[in-house]
Amino acid sequence: MTALLIIIYIVFISLGLPDSLFGVSWPVVHNEFGIAESFASLYSIITGVCTGGVSFVAGRLIRKLGTGKVTFISVLMTAAGLVGISFSPNIAVMMLFSIILGYGAGAIDTGLNNFVSLHYKSQHMNWLHCFWGIGVTASPMIMSAFLGGQSGSWRSGYRVIAAIQLAIAAIVLLSLGKWKRAECDVNAEAGTDASLNSVPDKSFMQLIRSKGLPSSILSLGFYCGMEFLVGTWGATYLVNIYALEPAAAAKWVSLYYGGIMLGRLVSGFVSMKLKDDTVIHIGIASAFLGMLVLAMPLGSYSLLGLLLIGFGFGPVFPSVLHSVPRRFGKEYSADITGYHMGGAYAVGFAVQLSFGYIASWTTFKITPFVLIALCAGLFTAQQITLRRIAKKVE
Repeated sequence: MTALLIIIYIVFISLGLPDSLFGVSWPVVHNEFGIAESFASLYSIITGVCTGGVSFVAGRLIRKLGTGKVTFISVLMTAAGLVGISFSPNIAVMMLFSIILGYGAGAIDTGLNNFVSLHYKSQHMNWLHCFWGIGVTASPMIMSAFLGGQSGSWRSGYRVIAAIQLAIAAIVLLSLGKWKRAECDVNAEAGTDASLNSVPDKSFMQLIRSKGLPSSILSLGFYCGMEFLVGTWGATYLVNIYALEPAAAAKWVSLYYGGIMLGRLVSGFVSMKLKDDTVIHIGIASAFLGMLVLAMPLGSYSLLGLLLIGFGFGPVFPSVLHSVPRRFGKEYSADITGYHMGGAYAVGFAVQLSFGYIASWTTFKITPFVLIALCAGLFTAQQITLRRIAKKVE
């Protein structure tokens, strides 16, 4: 399992690489294609619908093909989507390839998060998502190296990331035997059961009735709304409000993603002593403090709030997903993890879409205050989930 764990760490980098590319390149892309800034919300919703949509059926795909094959095919799809985007002559073609990118990302996310929540302890979930942070932090830095060049230079950034994805897909292909053995063996330490791949299918309506599940999905939706908002609109906020150049704004967004990576590194150690729910609450409090700093009139010092927001965000996503088998049982954890991913993306992209149009019509100064409201929603949904699960246990 150690060799497979190393491979999963590498694959988690591939999860993060495409996630921050669009937001940091958009200030240049929308000018090249001659379209409004606000169109980013509509574009992102296409990727989000595909990512979230495949999450709802990922559980069945995983049971039929296995996590390894689903991961290989999905990483290959993300590479194909990135290459297609880099050659797109207009926004319509770019959106077409974003569909492929979205389908690939959604299947990887669900498969790996479920696999790790079943086979590994909480600290590994946080550290693995820290490696997602490496990917999502590195890609804006890679893109920023190309943004200062001639028109169309953003395309080279996409191609470099696509090449890295292809290399990771090759690693997964060569390790398919390890994935299959891991899913067939009974892992005493993790307490998993080899029969999980052969359980009968249940419908969405049968599973969604589980106590606490709707509010748990909603809590992750509020989180994704905040993460997507900063990822997609963070650079635009800095360009419009602080008059930064796109390349400089991309570096500040990298600091935010670096905060997420650092938060997951630290929370991996913290989770050895504290339960998932406690770690989630600490993360929410830290992110809220960062939002207050971002909202204060401190000039450029306010931007340090981005680092604190990222640090607080760090443990929330992996800790919620790691708690799925404990909260809702192992039998259908792949399906319920997929529902969390799909529902969260739906809420998150709806928030992002609404924010993009509202901020474009009004002002991007509202950004930190919208984040504060969403953070309050996350905390409320988390508390409702815990109360309903407690009643179910009673």
